[in-house]
Amino acid sequence: METASEAEKKRSRRWPLVLLAILACAALVYLRLWQSASRSGMSNGGDVAVQGHIEHYKTMLLMYKGANGFYPTTAQGLKALISKPESEPKPRNWRQLLDDKLILDPWQQEYFYEQPGKHNPNSYDIYSAGKDRKPGTADDIGNWP
Repeated sequence: METASEAEKKRSRRWPLVLLAILACAALVYLRLWQSASRSGMSNGGDVAVQGHIEHYKTMLLMYKGANGFYPTTAQGLKALISKPESEPKPRNWRQLLDDKLILDPWQQEYFYEQPGKHNPNSYDIYSAGKDRKPGTADDIGNWP
């Protein structure tokens, strides 16, 4: 029969192996998540944040169109979600859909809005100029494929 001190010695010899197994599992999970994010094109957290912001804007723009029958013009821009546009076409059922300021991208820039869009000629384009802060470059992130 095993004494209490012998059982304790066996347990104390096992804990490094248990810790190593836990670390190995955590490393595998991290690797799988990293591979999944890489394959889906989400190279960093900024890209994911931009996609979330764009989806939020898309919802607000859909609500604007539902109430007024049209999207804001390029000139009216996303500010039409904050304050009632004074230029034509004037919305007939306007209501404030965003708080007092526009959502900025992760690089602290305003989102670009064009209606009709170059990529979406039947609706609009909304996009971040990306990390380089220059619209029309390869790192732009928008509501197009």
